[in-house]
Amino acid sequence: MSIEVGTKLEGKVTGITHFGAFVDLSGGVTGLVHISEIADNYVKDVNDHLKIGDTVTVKVINVDKDGKIGLSIKQAVDKPVEATRPPRAPRTDRPGGRDGDRPGGGFNRDRGGRPFKPQPNKASFEDKVSRFLKDSEERISSLKKNTEGKRGGRGAKRM
Repeated sequence: MSIEVGTKLEGKVTGITHFGAFVDLSGGVTGLVHISEIADNYVKDVNDHLKIGDTVTVKVINVDKDGKIGLSIKQAVDKPVEATRPPRAPRTDRPGGRDGDRPGGGFNRDRGGRPFKPQPNKASFEDKVSRFLKDSEERISSLKKNTEGKRGGRGAKRM
C-alpha cells in the first residue's frame, strides 16, 4: 500500500513524546502526528488527548524524501460545512443606486453620503512625516542613552 498525501488511514498510537505521537500505519510504516495537528484547540500535553494503543484516524499531510510521514488527526475529522452568508443586496436607500453610479459621485463623498469637505486645520502629509521623524529620533536617542551602560564588558562604557 503506497502512502500518498491526502489519504485517510487508520493507525495505532505506538509512542508519545512532548512534541507529538507516533502512529503505526499498515505494513509497519510509522508516521508522526505533531502536537499542533492533534486537536483544533490548544494541546498542552499530548497525554491528555492520546494514549499508547489508541486507534486513530489520520490524514497524511506530507511525505518527505527521507521517508518521514507527517500525519494529522484534526484534518482527518470531517467538519460540517459552515453556512455561508448570502451576498448582500445593492443599497436602495440612495437615489440612483450607489454613489459611483451618479455623475461626480463616489469619489468625492465619504461613507455618510455627505459631500467631502477638507478640514482646514488638518496637517499635511509632509508635516506628519516630519513630526514622525522627529519623534522617532527622540525615541532612538533615549534608547541609546538607556542601553549604553547596560552592555557587557566589566562596566566600561563603549565610545
